[in-house]
Amino acid sequence: MHSVDRPYSPSQTPTKPRLLDHVREVLRRRHYSLRTEQSYVDWIKRFILFHCKRHPAQMGKAEVTVFLTHLAVRRDVAASTQNQALSAILFLYRHVLEQELEWVEGFERPKRPARLPVVLTAAEARAVLGQLEGAKWLMGCLLYGAGLRLMECLRLRVKDVDFGYGQILVRDGKGVKDRVTMLPATLVEPLKVHLERVRALHRRDLEAGYGEVYLPHALERKYPRAPREWPWQYVFPARKLSTDPRSGAVRRHHLDEDVLQRAIKEAARNADVRKPVSCHAFRHSFATHLLENGYDIRTVQELLGAFGRLDDDDLHPRHEQGGSRGEKPARWRCFRRAPEGANDGRRHGLERCAELRYAPARPAGSCR
Repeated sequence: MHSVDRPYSPSQTPTKPRLLDHVREVLRRRHYSLRTEQSYVDWIKRFILFHCKRHPAQMGKAEVTVFLTHLAVRRDVAASTQNQALSAILFLYRHVLEQELEWVEGFERPKRPARLPVVLTAAEARAVLGQLEGAKWLMGCLLYGAGLRLMECLRLRVKDVDFGYGQILVRDGKGVKDRVTMLPATLVEPLKVHLERVRALHRRDLEAGYGEVYLPHALERKYPRAPREWPWQYVFPARKLSTDPRSGAVRRHHLDEDVLQRAIKEAARNADVRKPVSCHAFRHSFATHLLENGYDIRTVQELLGAFGRLDDDDLHPRHEQGGSRGEKPARWRCFRRAPEGANDGRRHGLERCAELRYAPARPAGSCR
């Protein structure tokens, strides 16, 4: 495939790429994420090795069925893992090999079992967050106070935090959708102090000849100066510079997700919370506590970015009507309603949740 930055000459004969390299090219051309690319390439490689390195063009439904049966019976993988493997293989045949597969339509996908989400009480959420410090405390509070997913929090950029309107703009969330959610009032000052420290780090990177950040979808060519500008920097940058796996550029990426995941697991143990607490449990709790405080389900859906439905069991069934008997318990007072008649067009009609009481107040200088 010829480069778009260089005129193509008909005399050039492009060499046929290797299969896995071709898979990567197609995935990038269709704007799949790096994580999806790595996962699909890995499953396709496993599929080929399982059948003794036979080329996928020589295989079909029978080989795919044998491989998926092996995963379910021998490897005892979950239904979601089996579905991921099937999606990777179907992508290979449909979009890379471009084969018409009549058997695809009748191929039955494994059904994911219904699982109840983990929902923390207000006291449990306060206890876990109270065990965190610095940037990890800020990130944990944003997961619970704004209903962010883990990667949405880590990928926040400076320009997407709107202190004036008290809101956060989530860009390219799940399903490549943008949305607006609330910025907890108790986090405004600690977040400003944190950003001043991040800006000082960015200045040092610029002085050292670095300071660039990753921009998606060729924005770097459209806005050549943007990668070094402050508004495009990550709110939670990594401590060390790293090499981009695709371009090879040395940049400061956002914090690795394992850092926050391990911190929350350790905080839950230290707080003696015996539920299996994860980063996503704060998102479940955010949605459930809003409903228990009387917010309508449409408002919660828009804050979660679950347009048309609630996202992947974000609510516990007994909390959908405010409790086991439909009441709204008095102990859930995490959010304060906006005055009647208040209207904020920038929030697309969402009710203003002006103040959060879920975490103990901390002085601005304590967020390091």
